[in-house]
Amino acid sequence: MPAPSQLSIATSAVTRLVKEEASYHKELEHQLASIAKLEQGNDEDENAEYVLRQERKAVEETKAIFPQLKQKITDALARLEQKLEQASGDETPAEEITKAKEAVAAAKTVVCEAS
Repeated sequence: MPAPSQLSIATSAVTRLVKEEASYHKELEHQLASIAKLEQGNDEDENAEYVLRQERKAVEETKAIFPQLKQKITDALARLEQKLEQASGDETPAEEITKAKEAVAAAKTVVCEAS
């Protein structure tokens, strides 16, 4: 089995970062739902205030990740577009080029949504 091409590696990196970004959004939604549940809950739990503070801190930490992640996606997208441009001239399989173009489209969508 031959080693993966530079285009394939760049495509995988962009795809991984896009999935990571989606995962952080799901985590943020879960954390916000947890906070809402804690705020509506009864104050019978003596640790409720502490847990609520911890959840709010976790939300802030998750939100702080998005700008860094957006920058990583932007950088990886630029590298992928460069590799895609280089690959269009050589004998790169059409399947790799298609996957790369799909990854570019997904990354551009994520970057536009984050702006």
